[in-house]
Amino acid sequence: MSHPLVVTLDRKSAPRTIFSGDRLVEVDMPPGTRVIYPRAPLAPLKDVEAAIRFAINHPYGSEPLHAKLRPGMKVVIAIDDISLPLPPMKRPDVRERVLTVVLQMLADHGVEDVRMIIATSFHRRMTGEEIRWIVGDKIFDAYYPHRLYNHDAEDAANMVEIGTTEQGEVVELNRQAVESDLLVYVNLNLVPMDGGHKSVAVGLCGYKSLKAHHNPKVMRDCWSYMDPGKSALATSVARMGRLTNKKLNVFTIETTINNRMFDKPLEFLAKNEDDLSGLERTALKALTMTLSKVPQAARQAVFQKVPSPYGVTGVFAGETEEAHEHTLARCHEQYLVPIKGQADILVTGVPYISPYNVNSFLNPLLVQVMVNGYLFNMYKGVPLLKKGGTMIVTHPCTDQFDKDHHAPYIEFVHNLLPETRDAMELHKRYEAKFAANPAYVQAYRTGHAYHPAHPFFMWYWGEAGRQHTGRVIVVGADNEYIPKLMGWETARSMHEALEMAKDTAPANPDIVMQHTPPIVMADVTA
Repeated sequence: MSHPLVVTLDRKSAPRTIFSGDRLVEVDMPPGTRVIYPRAPLAPLKDVEAAIRFAINHPYGSEPLHAKLRPGMKVVIAIDDISLPLPPMKRPDVRERVLTVVLQMLADHGVEDVRMIIATSFHRRMTGEEIRWIVGDKIFDAYYPHRLYNHDAEDAANMVEIGTTEQGEVVELNRQAVESDLLVYVNLNLVPMDGGHKSVAVGLCGYKSLKAHHNPKVMRDCWSYMDPGKSALATSVARMGRLTNKKLNVFTIETTINNRMFDKPLEFLAKNEDDLSGLERTALKALTMTLSKVPQAARQAVFQKVPSPYGVTGVFAGETEEAHEHTLARCHEQYLVPIKGQADILVTGVPYISPYNVNSFLNPLLVQVMVNGYLFNMYKGVPLLKKGGTMIVTHPCTDQFDKDHHAPYIEFVHNLLPETRDAMELHKRYEAKFAANPAYVQAYRTGHAYHPAHPFFMWYWGEAGRQHTGRVIVVGADNEYIPKLMGWETARSMHEALEMAKDTAPANPDIVMQHTPPIVMADVTA
């Protein structure tokens, strides 16, 4: 039996349960509220290995992988970093499966000079055990650390410029990748903004390239990050990627997964509350109560330490753009939910995880990224929220940071944001100085910290949402300082937040709630 994906609540509707960081809260929404639920997980492929072999032997816009191989050639395989998927995938990760097939094919064709690079860009270095989880024990033990390692965008001797686009964007990439005879990129595509040219042109690039599109001007010109055709960011990256593919021999392998984020003990979290069984309602209440009482570290462990039972739904290979078209189609099949009419008020919980806090705390700057960056942008077509509308979000906004992963974020939030929230001012006055801070750069290169320019990028990432949204009201904040620093208001309850929002909304406002996670994207028509 199929269930509607957009449910309009009436007076008898049960409360909705949404995330507030690593807690769950029940909220009573007024009659007439439309709630968008994620699609059920797509059926996984029955034989993943067979699909991988078929894809690399029948690629789009390219000769088969085996036809590109010759004995004695130098091959570099680039792989996504820890930011995908969220949470991590149950082993074996699909990238291990792809690597196993590809490495065997290389060996069969006499290719012995093989290196694997984690395409971290300005993200933090992955630990050995984090890399092991993705590539598997056999590959890790055979290649790490000398032939399997993290990209280092600050290693000047290992970065090389290969050209400039017609728009003046400098393409600077990892020297090992540039000087290879063949560059294979193995991608797990979580959402439509991932993959394609972004894999190589961003994942293996340096600061000269990132500056071309990770800046306030470009980010403000994005209709939706999840709608690549209308994103200035994706357009810039595509120009750089096309230049890359003219200069380098690139073979792309992309994979898609379904949205089965929660395993059986927690899979009721993905359901419509009206469809829960009696046993599931009891489990939901028990989980909500438990999370309200245990320490933060224990709450985080409940979710982040349990890998997700995602199923592989597609494998596509070949020329980057042609393969990526099929990837996008499969992503849309899983995530898009048609909805007619924009919202005056958009309500969403902010979950505990983002691409930038795997195995660490979702700090205030990353909460901002989730609200103004990802959750606002989870649409195709027209924005789900009307121009000047109000977002109501649930999150404690705790003033807490992981000092190993996010050291530069602390100074950015507490020293720079009190001075100005203007992204252009931050960009012009402070970014270059931060990016060259020797202590922060060293922590990026030898520790597990994000690059010192990264907190600026995270603020710019919220630009499109900030420019469009009239107000953001936070329910459940444990302080007023952080929300105020972000330019947000606070409310003690959902009822209070809705009453506040009505001050600037039309009479009988259209209220829409996103039930996330798992991932859901609204395909919006006005």
